[in-house]
Amino acid sequence: MKLHFILVYFFVCIALVIASCSHYELYKHEKKVSKNGEDESHNNGMNCMNCHLSGGKGEGWFNLAGSVYKANKISQNPDGKIHLYTSPNGQGSLKYSIDVDGKGNFYTTEPIDFDGGLYPVHENNKGVKKYMASPIVSGQCQSCHNATTDNIWND
Repeated sequence: MKLHFILVYFFVCIALVIASCSHYELYKHEKKVSKNGEDESHNNGMNCMNCHLSGGKGEGWFNLAGSVYKANKISQNPDGKIHLYTSPNGQGSLKYSIDVDGKGNFYTTEPIDFDGGLYPVHENNKGVKKYMASPIVSGQCQSCHNATTDNIWND
């Protein structure tokens, strides 16, 4: 009887560990991609990857994320797109396009290859484009913007 109790206890503990690991792995593999018009995002201007990373509390492990503002650098700039090119000023190959959601945030868990650097372009919902002159090698946009440089903004 004592052996039976120990075996049941052991298997219950193993099942709990597996369940908690599986839940953790779900966050890693959960697909999260911003879409125009959606309003589920939060924390505008914060570095999304403080939470949405391996071991973080956020759902999905983001590979690119940030917030976009209007020219006043305060109001959210919703429903545009972020394009990533291989050369400055929208030149070279277009590698990725990510929608900006209805709250002005953009994010994706899809893989992004930053090898050699990518040049971001924000296109607002009226088609006005603003180019970033230097390449990025990380998708943590708010680690610089709103920290050491201005917010990402467009008219």
